[in-house]
Amino acid sequence: MAARAYWQGQIRLALVSIPVEIYPAVKSGAQISFRQIHEPSGKRIKYEKVVPGIGPVDTDEIVKGYEVEKGSYVLLEPDEIDAVKLESKKTLELTQFVDAHEIDVLYYEKPYFVVPADDLAEEAFIVLREALRKTKKVGLGQLALRGREYVVSLKPCGRGLILETLRYADEVRRAQGYFRDIPDDTPDAELLDLAESLIEKKTAPFDASEFHDRYVDALTALIEKKRKAKGKKIIEEEDSDAPAGGSNVVDLMSALKKSLEKPEGGKAKAPAKKSSAGAKKRA
Repeated sequence: MAARAYWQGQIRLALVSIPVEIYPAVKSGAQISFRQIHEPSGKRIKYEKVVPGIGPVDTDEIVKGYEVEKGSYVLLEPDEIDAVKLESKKTLELTQFVDAHEIDVLYYEKPYFVVPADDLAEEAFIVLREALRKTKKVGLGQLALRGREYVVSLKPCGRGLILETLRYADEVRRAQGYFRDIPDDTPDAELLDLAESLIEKKTAPFDASEFHDRYVDALTALIEKKRKAKGKKIIEEEDSDAPAGGSNVVDLMSALKKSLEKPEGGKAKAPAKKSSAGAKKRA
């Protein structure tokens, strides 16, 4: 495998140990990054580390500090911080199994591919993968990665396994504080029916390649135009299809009906036809 393993160790289930390797499952997107430039000279701006009243300082004079009160810090040396870092025992012990739906989406953080480390590990790896698949469970454990301990989940993914780091409970905000003022009303039956029909009309198999970062695409095009214009200012025209601003109240019924009448573009597949029983009910 060309990529370098992010972590190597073993998954332990009771007395069974399975040597594995994990690899990042995601990569940084095609992002546009900018530099700050001194316009008169055209040179890049650089930053210096300075102390108020003293000026620039050397890197070897800088230590980490935790502010215990305003302007007062506890200073920590690098070796002191390293001494309390969790030592990875290179073992992920699966201590609990849960149904996948029990883990709220808010807790999932970052995914990794898990593969057997060698041929000898394959049999036990496959047994674990298929056991998780048949029981429809997710394995949980804790794993030290680069000095920090994570709660992680483990579940089947094709021929392999997916490990996902999870956020701790104190890292996740409670939704009730944001949602409690939203009315718990039953919507109008006809409006709900129209919304369901619109959802069905736009239903299609998920294909991630159908989606692109339009902002990055637009910036890339702008940079190319600017390059060809040899630095002249370019202002993009406002999209005529953009919705007009204002405080007009949109008639929801009318908007939903017009949305259903609008012909579909793109590659979205037409929804499956409803059963005759459902059609009779609607009639």
